[in-house]
Amino acid sequence: MPPMDETSFERAAEKTLQQLMTALEEALGDEAEVDLQGGILTVELETGGTYLFNMHRPNRQIWLSSPRSGAWHFDADPRAPGQWVATKGGERLQDLLARELNTTLAFD
Repeated sequence: MPPMDETSFERAAEKTLQQLMTALEEALGDEAEVDLQGGILTVELETGGTYLFNMHRPNRQIWLSSPRSGAWHFDADPRAPGQWVATKGGERLQDLLARELNTTLAFD
């Protein structure tokens, strides 16, 4: 499958960030401040720690900075539209985030 062109990447990444923002706002409620501006999604947990997601246009990836596990880069999964998989280990973005937040919030 050919690499994603820039327009397709931007559309797919923006849609993913919007979906993440909505899901996180609903799931976390008062546990976090969630903000999406200029292609950067910021999730500040009330218990401390900030998740940053951004569209990395040159590599056509979504990048995540996690206070729990550090830096992650995700490629669009050509077999599953709307899914992003880690370049290290192949974990899906949504799965990684759910696991980390469940663990983080369970201890607080």
